[in-house]
Amino acid sequence: MKELLNKNILLVDDEKEILKLLEESLFKEGFYHIFTAENCSRALKLASQRNIALFVLDVSLPDGNGFSLYEDIREFSDAPVIFLTARGEAEDRLRGLELGADDYIVKPFLTREFVLRVKGLLKRTYQTEPVQSGFDLPDRRVSFETASVICGDDEIRLTAKELILIKRLYENKNKIVTNDDLCLAAWGDDYYGYASTLMVHIRHIREKLELNPSKPSHIITVKGIGYKLVI
Repeated sequence: MKELLNKNILLVDDEKEILKLLEESLFKEGFYHIFTAENCSRALKLASQRNIALFVLDVSLPDGNGFSLYEDIREFSDAPVIFLTARGEAEDRLRGLELGADDYIVKPFLTREFVLRVKGLLKRTYQTEPVQSGFDLPDRRVSFETASVICGDDEIRLTAKELILIKRLYENKNKIVTNDDLCLAAWGDDYYGYASTLMVHIRHIREKLELNPSKPSHIITVKGIGYKLVI
């Protein structure tokens, strides 16, 4: 949680009293990197200068509205957004959610609720899972740390691309990972045309992971879509 407390938060509301209330409530919880703005222009200036991790946007602002401000922010930031408004109409809530906002709070509200929502959204967005060192199959272990497959006393090395592909499959274990997703992970944005190369890499991985590579039980082909790592 300590890492999350160091995140920059931008509060945007045209009411100074509300800004002060929200700022103080976050400050009491240990958030010390809080920025405030009372209009769109000030908010955009701060957003471009600071690495903002969370935006709290009031819908009604003197030089625009929170929805248009949200769209401007999305030109350069993917940070989560909470809409804050006194208007509780369904149309406003739906518009905010349709734009892609992460949460929506209608005034009046309890400051404790506000703080809990901020904490929850930061955790969901930025709190990382413990780093996995590898995974076990019935007769062997795949080690991410040594880039190898360990079977008894034998250690079979994995190439860099094989390791990337296995990690991507493991991140989505027991789920389908598309060919495009795997190619993008291994070859980046210029992955088009690597579908045949992907098949070769998958075959080599099966030779290292499977008891019977010709009849794989762990790396399963989903015809026309991609592959699935079954554990």
